[in-house]
Amino acid sequence: MKKIEDILVVIQARLNSERVPQKMIKPFNNTTLVDIAIDKILNSKFIPKENFYLSVYDKELVEIVKNRGVNLYKRSKDSAFCDDTSKPMTVFYEWWNKLPFKYCVLVNACNPFLETNTIDSFIKSYMESESDGFFAVIKKKNYFWDDNFNMITDWPKGEILMNTKLIGNTYEAAHCLYASRMDKIGDGVWMGDFNKYGDIGLFPIKEEEAFDIDYEWQFEMAESHYKKINERGR
Repeated sequence: MKKIEDILVVIQARLNSERVPQKMIKPFNNTTLVDIAIDKILNSKFIPKENFYLSVYDKELVEIVKNRGVNLYKRSKDSAFCDDTSKPMTVFYEWWNKLPFKYCVLVNACNPFLETNTIDSFIKSYMESESDGFFAVIKKKNYFWDDNFNMITDWPKGEILMNTKLIGNTYEAAHCLYASRMDKIGDGVWMGDFNKYGDIGLFPIKEEEAFDIDYEWQFEMAESHYKKINERGR
């Protein structure tokens, strides 16, 4: 079983988003996405604070990290501004051999509805897993087709009408929680091999927690919903 003291919990952020400029620090219901993400980890009673780092380059993000009193990994300019996915894995996750941990859990700051309990449960399940890689997914019960419009979903035997209650589960990438062994990053491997059964463990989460902000309309929708949630909680 993996030990919590061996696990780095890291949020990696930058400000060069084109679809939502400066998304991480743009005002979001009297806070910011990066502050919300920091709060999720700080609210945990399971994650040791010394294991929690933010990997950032932009001076605005550096100042936020320092003001919040959490650990800072000063990301390089090459890492923050590189969008070439053909570059080595170590360009993006350059902390892999610079921070004293055996494993890492990467938390996406673009998911404001991701809950602290879910992050904790993800880490606990990863610790119990024999897999070196771990990945959050969303359970789906729906009908799917491929690029040639051939049905992928197995149609329930004897059924005439679509009935999602009768079909099997499919799992969709959530893109908000990832886990990997640090030394594998140095070998150019992030998490593991999805085509090798069991190499990467899958962890189902609620669909609403995986809501990812990439566009302005998503930012506005998320902010409105976040405000309603906070008002109901008062």
